[in-house]
Amino acid sequence: MNSKYEKMIENLKSLGSVAVAFSGGVDSTFLLKAAKEALGNNALAVTVRSCIIPSNEFCESEEFCKSENIRHIICDVNPLDIDGFADNPTNRCYICKKEIFSLIKKVAVENGVNAVAEGSNLDDNGDYRPGMKAIHELGVLSPLQTAGFTKQEIRDVSEELGLPTWNKPSFACLASRFVYGEKITAEKLERVGKAEQILRNSGFKQFRVRIHGDIARIELLPEDFEKMLEMREELYASVKALGFSYVTMDLQGYRTGSMNEVIATDK
Repeated sequence: MNSKYEKMIENLKSLGSVAVAFSGGVDSTFLLKAAKEALGNNALAVTVRSCIIPSNEFCESEEFCKSENIRHIICDVNPLDIDGFADNPTNRCYICKKEIFSLIKKVAVENGVNAVAEGSNLDDNGDYRPGMKAIHELGVLSPLQTAGFTKQEIRDVSEELGLPTWNKPSFACLASRFVYGEKITAEKLERVGKAEQILRNSGFKQFRVRIHGDIARIELLPEDFEKMLEMREELYASVKALGFSYVTMDLQGYRTGSMNEVIATDK
């Protein structure tokens, strides 16, 4: 087995017990699997259910915990009720993470768990991520970073472990689809969620639908451009019917954090 994985297992064992912030994505699934291996029943999964995460993501996290016999606590949170979040400032992620991880820490204390961990990896250091500031302030651990895992290494070892998420597309909360400063509402979140479901149902795997007012900007992998053009009229009509005035395709293609390209940061 991978030496970094073995190192992480030993680090997790030293905690005695841990609550893993579990979204059901590639990274948190890998971390939770390791926590279960290291700590058995002293590993706890905590999932936050909210309007910024599609319901299918929640269902997958629930199914994984059941299949692995991992204790799973679900917390319902409405980020739109968090002061300042809906205004969508450039530190929106900090505001949200501070609230959510404070709640997860509370759940950990109530269940007699020593530490809280989350699934950031080394590649996450390359983008503007104000949420990491909140994680550090709250003393939340990032075992994948500590062990030196990159995203690709996580996928490789996940495949070795037989995890169903090893080739799962990357995902970020739906709030990341909005241009900074645009008000986030439940209606808009539902609209972008439905737009991305249209792409998913059409067979696309890795994509984003970014929102700029009444414009939907679709990001796809360059190798999917031809497929998009073949389905152009059908997809245009379906997405426009959700209430967008314009539906566009980004010629640069899919990339994480594209909304951060227009802001200056000091991280």
